[in-house]
Amino acid sequence: MTRYALTYEFDGTPFQGLQRQKHGPSVQQAIEEALFRITGEEVTLHSSGRTDTGVHAMAMRSHIDLSREMAPFRLMEALNAHLRPNPIGVNACEIVSEEWHSRFSCIGRRYLYRIVNRRAPLALAKNRAWQVAPELDIEAMQRAARSFIGQHDFTTFRSTMCQARDPVKTLDRLDVVETEALFGPEIQFHVEARSFLHHQVRSMVGCLQLVGRGTWEESRIAAALEARDRAELGLNAPPHGLYFVEAIYPD
Repeated sequence: MTRYALTYEFDGTPFQGLQRQKHGPSVQQAIEEALFRITGEEVTLHSSGRTDTGVHAMAMRSHIDLSREMAPFRLMEALNAHLRPNPIGVNACEIVSEEWHSRFSCIGRRYLYRIVNRRAPLALAKNRAWQVAPELDIEAMQRAARSFIGQHDFTTFRSTMCQARDPVKTLDRLDVVETEALFGPEIQFHVEARSFLHHQVRSMVGCLQLVGRGTWEESRIAAALEARDRAELGLNAPPHGLYFVEAIYPD
C-alpha cells in the first residue's frame, strides 16, 4: 500500500460537514467517490480534523492508502477533475511513510473565525462570515479572550453532542484582530490548540461577541469557564464564519 497526504480547501456551504453523514453530502464522501472513479478502489479518507455543516477549510490535511502507486501530481490533477463541480480544491499531494497519520501525527490545529461588523446585508461575504450589525468593542473582546488561554475545563464551551472523553483542553492562542476589508470592518479570531472540543471555537466567539456588544461584562467569560456548565453559555456563533486554517506536524 502507498500512503498519500492530501492538502485541500473547501467551501463548506453545500456540505453536512467534512466527515460522512447519513443525512446529506459530505466532503469525505465527495473525495472518496472521486477516488473510486480514478482507481476503482474503496478508499477511506482519514483527516486531521472535522468540521460542522457550513464550516470551511483553507488547508485541510488528510491521508489515503492506495494499493497501486500513482505519481502524486497525476493523482492530484485527477482528483480535481473528478471533484468538479464540488467546491473542493486539492492543492498538494505527496507520498508519506506508513507511520505518518493525518490525525494522530498532528500536534496542533489552527482556526479562523470572521465577523463582518456592519449593518448592510452581505453580498460577497455571504456564507463566508458572520454579520453583526451593532458596533463591537474590540479592546473589550481582546481583554476577555485572555481568560481562555491556557489549560481549562471547557465544559461550558462544548457541544452537548461532543464525544471527547475529557473536557480539559489547552488553548495556545486566541487573538482578536480588527482589519479593514473592502466590504467593511472585519474582526478576525485566530485560534490555536493541539485539539478542540466540538463547537468550542464557535462557543468562545459567540460569547466574546456578547462582550463586544456590551451584553456581557468581560469578567463573565472567566465565570462561565469556571461554572463548567453548558447552561452558562451565552451564544454559539454560526458555522459559516469558521475556517479550518491548517494542521501542524512535528516536521
